[in-house]
Amino acid sequence: MTVFETLSLTSRLPLAVLVGLGGAAAVLVLAGVLRRGRGAAARAGAVLALFLALLDPRLTEEARQPRDDVAVVVVDDSPSQAIGDRRRQTEAALAALLDRLKAQERLSVRVERLGAGENFDDGTRLFAAVRRATADVPRGRLGGVALITDGQVHDGPPREWGGPVHVLLTGRPDEGDRRLVVGRPPGYGIVGKSVPVAVTVEDRGGDGAPANAVLTVRRDGGAARTLTVPVGRTYVFQADISHGGANVLEFEVEPGPAELSLANNRAAVTIGGVRDRLKVLLLSGRPHPGERTWRNLLKADANVDLVHFTILRPIDKDDFTPLNELALIAFPMRELFEEKLGDFDLVIFDRFGVHNPLPDAYLENVVRYVRKGG
Repeated sequence: MTVFETLSLTSRLPLAVLVGLGGAAAVLVLAGVLRRGRGAAARAGAVLALFLALLDPRLTEEARQPRDDVAVVVVDDSPSQAIGDRRRQTEAALAALLDRLKAQERLSVRVERLGAGENFDDGTRLFAAVRRATADVPRGRLGGVALITDGQVHDGPPREWGGPVHVLLTGRPDEGDRRLVVGRPPGYGIVGKSVPVAVTVEDRGGDGAPANAVLTVRRDGGAARTLTVPVGRTYVFQADISHGGANVLEFEVEPGPAELSLANNRAAVTIGGVRDRLKVLLLSGRPHPGERTWRNLLKADANVDLVHFTILRPIDKDDFTPLNELALIAFPMRELFEEKLGDFDLVIFDRFGVHNPLPDAYLENVVRYVRKGG
């Protein structure tokens, strides 16, 4: 602890007023001294005492306790740091840095790790960890920040940031990696036509990389198709939309001459298949006034092919009418739910309940129909 004594002026009068009064008093005292009047010295002393009283000088004694500066070390433990021997390099760099920092006098060291329990869906937010570690540190006490990372950082320092930042990069200068980038595909396509999907094979590092690479494409987990695509340039792949619903395309590029990870050599996209004309099956479990609303809604679009069946006689209805007197055709349950179900893009169950039970085999057909995009 260090004690300081300081003399300060605590007058409540403005400085301009004090200067004016001091100047006027000096003129009066000087005039009296020059004229050698009686009591000039006493009047000068009284004016000086009054002026000092107006200044209100005070002697202040301060006891000051110096505070240590703070150095922050942020360690990047994101998944990309698990590539190669980066973890070992990180721990070695951290140990060496802490040894050097602890040798500094009046320096407090904080270590913040960005790893376990963090959400990396939005990338590596390294400076968010810096802000957490320095939230209670005044700017005047911040000695500096050291980042131990592989350089994959997806945020930046705030605008008001003014402290020194030092970066220790892990990895090797000659590292290379191949990466497959798939452009944003269209959300849907017409069944029976094709849509363009842009793919780019990037080779980072790895001198002497070949000009072409083999790309494997699978549709809905089926047979593989191989293509030869240029490296470093965008290749437009024409994806055929073979059915309605989700068309899943899987892309995989062969390993490059230098690879850090094969996880970024694969990508998948989903394109919804829609038909030029929508085939709709409307099944009404019993007659009701809303059927006309359904029909008017669906027939208002010329691109909708509507097939409508109404079950006029549910199994729970028994009015003792002989079957030979009923002028009704039988409900084609087997044909609709076993043979023709896949021909429709949309099936609507209207007023269909416990009074219209379906056999389990037909319900399983409906489940498979929905899973395949219906």
